[in-house]
Amino acid sequence: MEEQQKSSHVVLVMVTFQGHINPALQLATILHSKGFSITIVHLELNSPNPSNHPEFTFVSIPDKLTKSQLSDKDIPGLVRSVNKNCAAPLQQCLEKILHSHHHIAAVIYDSFMFCAQPIINDLGLPGVTLFTHSALGLLFYHVFPQLNEKDYISELESPELQALQLQGFHALSSQNPTEAGMEVGAAFANALKSSSAIVVNSMEFLELEVLSKIKQYLPTPIFIVGPLHKLAPTMCNSLCTEDNKCISWLNKQAPKSVIYVSFGSIVNIDKQELIETVWGLSNSKQPFLWVVRPSMDRGSEWTESLLNGLEESVGERGFIVKWAPQKEVLAHAAVGGFWSHCGWNSTIESICEGVPMICRPFFGDQLLNASYICNVWKIGLELQNLERGNIVRTIKRLMVDMEGNYIRKRAMDLKEKAAFYLMEDGSTSCSFNGLPKHISSV
Repeated sequence: MEEQQKSSHVVLVMVTFQGHINPALQLATILHSKGFSITIVHLELNSPNPSNHPEFTFVSIPDKLTKSQLSDKDIPGLVRSVNKNCAAPLQQCLEKILHSHHHIAAVIYDSFMFCAQPIINDLGLPGVTLFTHSALGLLFYHVFPQLNEKDYISELESPELQALQLQGFHALSSQNPTEAGMEVGAAFANALKSSSAIVVNSMEFLELEVLSKIKQYLPTPIFIVGPLHKLAPTMCNSLCTEDNKCISWLNKQAPKSVIYVSFGSIVNIDKQELIETVWGLSNSKQPFLWVVRPSMDRGSEWTESLLNGLEESVGERGFIVKWAPQKEVLAHAAVGGFWSHCGWNSTIESICEGVPMICRPFFGDQLLNASYICNVWKIGLELQNLERGNIVRTIKRLMVDMEGNYIRKRAMDLKEKAAFYLMEDGSTSCSFNGLPKHISSV
């Protein structure tokens, strides 16, 4: 493909939450390699280090957010605050960039920053939505809710989507709708209507039926451009310090013997959940690498003594870190399973390395991803009850029993499909050729 001129300027509006930072910067890196100059507009909270990316221009905008808000389960409330606090500063910022550059090819904005689209419209610029979750999340949370109730239920029960068992999720999300949730959903739906394109960090073969459904209802062009972490593999943008000592420990373990445990960057667990996890890992007799963020237990003082007790009881069989280099861990030969919260980045990374999963989703799109993993792709087991005996049984099913061999084979099959997908003639190549052309033509 003929490269774009360096004068082609893209502004990327980034939400600086851990699960959103990496896909945004990875996309920016790839577009830069296609010939675009990049300005990153980001929240002040968790500001990225510009020296890590000298090829980009970084501009921060005030957000009035606190670290404690990132630990809250009220994601719709957090997203509403981001858009309320950032709309005016973002408009001023984009006006200033436009004045200095005279031409902006497109503004790509994180879907959590949907206040960008009306601003972009007012400035006469094309807007592109970056959706860092699965296409299923886009369908379930933002496309189907725009239908009337009868059509919504009918689609949830359609043969193409039956395996996902979405009716239960719909019932759950309909029980106690929050004002923030309804407001955010409506605002994002409105933004999508005038967005010139949607970019999704996924792989087409994983979500064919869902993508087909989206296209029935949404005329906006969709570019499936993942897995971004494989297309920009040198990127490291962790908000937490990675403890690489765990790799030395993994080097001493038998192939496929270690269960890797990580609940992502924002999930919190209570005292009883932590105790059951400790005892479950201890009683499983399986080697484990466990990520326990300092903020994961909501700052409780008893955590350190509990974890010290676990380390004493299991000795060299277990290794606990505050944060791990996850992509390197999942690619390690010693890792045979991933007990995960089922965030979309973790899910995609696990698929690409052929690692089967134990699913313990907590909220939001994690529930949908777990349904994909267990019911559609069949590369994992759901841990429905966080109780020590059940933890032991589930780890044994995945890591020791014949059932686990079947799941592991399916996971390896998906890894091979993902590798082909990334080849020169695969679908990702087509999508990435199409995205720069789209940006240049709108």
